[in-house]
This record gives sequence, structure tokens and C-alpha cells, in this order.
Amino acid sequence: MITVSRNDERSRYEGRLDGVLVTVIDFDRHENVLEVTHTGTRIRFRGRGFAGQVTQQALEDIRAQGWRVQPVCPFTVNYLNTHPEYADLLV
Repeated sequence: MITVSRNDERSRYEGRLDGVLVTVIDFDRHENVLEVTHTGTRIRFRGRGFAGQVTQQALEDIRAQGWRVQPVCPFTVNYLNTHPEYADLLV
């Protein structure tokens, strides 16, 4: 199971597996809107669905905070296009 946390100091969500950083989602925050600029998973961890898991948990956190999301990252754009349950978060 991957654990996800928001690192406001580094403006990113971090996904860790057994304490090892495997996936990050970078964002720029503009008041209550997070502009997601990049999603990346370390090469040796790719293909396991970690980016999707971190994205899902990041979107749940964004919703819980009462924020919105503006996706710039192609991965996030695609994720939101295929998960309409998060359409309410789009700017």
C-alpha cells in the first residue's frame, strides 16, 4: 500500500512505498486552486499504478480542503477525463 502526503513546503504530493519516495505530483497553488504541473514515478516503480493511486488520494485531499484543480500535467488531464467523479473539482 502506498502512503500519500501533501508536502506544502515543496509544493507536491508524495507517494511512498515502505518509506521510499516513488511518485510525486507537483503543483502551484493559487489561493484555493492547485495547478497540477507534473506527475512522475521513479523508473523502477513504473507500471504498478502508483501514479494513479497518488492522483486519486491527492484529489480526495483537494476536495477535503475545499480547493479546486487546474490540470496541466497530461497524466492528470487523462486521469480526470477517465474519472468523472472528480469533475466537480475542475476549474
